[in-house]
Amino acid sequence: MAGDYYEILGISRSASKEEIKGAYRRLARKYHPDVNKEAGAEERFKEINRAYEVLSEPETRARYDRFGEAGVGASAGSGFDYGDIGGFADIFESFFGGFGGGMGAQQPGARRRRGPVRGDDLRLDLKLEFREAVFGGEKEIRIPHLETCQVCKGTGAKAGSESKTCPTCDGSGQVRRATRTPFGSFAQVSVCPTCNGEGQIIEEKCESCGGAGRKQEKKKLKITIPAGVDNGTRLRVSREGDSGLRGGPPGDLYVYLFVESDSEFKRDGNNILSEISISYLQAILGCRVEVNTVDGTQELMINPGIQPNTVLTLENHGVPKLGNPVSRGDHLITVRVEIPTKVNAEERELLEKLAKYKGLSVGKGGLKEGFLGGLFNK
Repeated sequence: MAGDYYEILGISRSASKEEIKGAYRRLARKYHPDVNKEAGAEERFKEINRAYEVLSEPETRARYDRFGEAGVGASAGSGFDYGDIGGFADIFESFFGGFGGGMGAQQPGARRRRGPVRGDDLRLDLKLEFREAVFGGEKEIRIPHLETCQVCKGTGAKAGSESKTCPTCDGSGQVRRATRTPFGSFAQVSVCPTCNGEGQIIEEKCESCGGAGRKQEKKKLKITIPAGVDNGTRLRVSREGDSGLRGGPPGDLYVYLFVESDSEFKRDGNNILSEISISYLQAILGCRVEVNTVDGTQELMINPGIQPNTVLTLENHGVPKLGNPVSRGDHLITVRVEIPTKVNAEERELLEKLAKYKGLSVGKGGLKEGFLGGLFNK
């Protein structure tokens, strides 16, 4: 489908999960076909649902951020939870909650049962030097994330303090508001602003975390970079995301790798590419030269009469295969031959003697045929 999912929901690319959910609920209520009869409303509603379907799940959102629509495709919908608080249950509750409860309605005064909630996943973009990507190794990183408050042990309450039922929502975590319209009466259900949907109010909040139960902290981590990683490689570090709520497990940390370019080497799959330049005399006579590789300097044999742009191979000096570092690619070296634009009198005299020896006539305008071509063809 056309259009950027973030633009469809009217949010920034750094929007939080709560912002995505809020934007979806607002737009879905506005364009729901049972309420909005304008032309194009149904298509707009489908676009909104598709955008939320992709962006509400960390996995599909990460693929979309990296590859766009091609990264999510038709399979992205398999992970969409229609029972989510921002999903269709809330939409129908909002529209039809006044008519005998509707779909997913919660009876007034009902206590909202809230269990442990898993923490959010985090993303870190990490730059690597060329050789770090080739050989891997350990990297120390610092990440800001939410950790369980050690003072209140995640309860958000001051020591000795208790929680009480929220008087605004009577513990349900939701408030209901009836609205009359020309089309009839609608009951709109929203999160209770007093308890923020918890159903409980802490009498005295923990001074360390302000009642949140979690605190933003910076943490040092050592992660292992496998040999052979490339641009866009994603590493998953289990349980190093934000801490969960009410004893829930922490999320994961996803590290996306970006490899800096190298002034000498380029990468082509598991092969490494580079160039060397030799003189025309070295090309004619042959020589041994030292070349740089990711493993250090290596001696390379140049056979006599090598042609310009010949590619020589150093086997097993390329990039290790990701997941199997014993298997490596090759280092492909392109040989450039430098032809001098000027020679001194002594060099010219020697070259003219060589040309005459090869049976080429030399005049003021130079040789009658190309010098190098004449030498190699005779």
